[in-house]
Amino acid sequence: MTVTVTDAEGRPVRDAVVYAVPQGRPVAPPVARAVMDQRDRQFVPRVLPVQTGTAVDFPNSDDVRHQVYSFSPAKRFQLPLYEGTPQHPVVFERAGVVVLGCNIHDRMSAYVVVVDTPHFASAPRGKAELRNLPPGSYEVRAWHPGSGAEHAARGVELAASDHLSLELPAGR
Repeated sequence: MTVTVTDAEGRPVRDAVVYAVPQGRPVAPPVARAVMDQRDRQFVPRVLPVQTGTAVDFPNSDDVRHQVYSFSPAKRFQLPLYEGTPQHPVVFERAGVVVLGCNIHDRMSAYVVVVDTPHFASAPRGKAELRNLPPGSYEVRAWHPGSGAEHAARGVELAASDHLSLELPAGR
């Protein structure tokens, strides 16, 4: 399924996350870890989608120390001033948007978007492809940094032979 996230004028929205929540079916647990790196005094990637329960490593590839934190309700944590990679990853147990910052470098910010489904994709230029979706009913949702807590949503029915293209207007 190809999903394009657009603004009110129909232009693709940058740094979006698209995800499909199966309706009436159980969701498999996460199978992989994720990485939110720090390079050139920036978080990389700026927006990281993960499934609920995913462990995320926070390596510091810079030649300066960082102190990563979040005060977001979905996950509050702090990684004290460090170089290299902390010994333990941060596990994101609750769905929601987690805003990241660095206590040392105020301009550093990023987002971990925690979703209750293994079917998600980044849409850095407003377009994402969700692959290998089993047939069934889904609520397809999208989020981007300008939408705050709003998630655009649309219900879809996917048959085994379907190749859907869907446009979701971005919130705000």
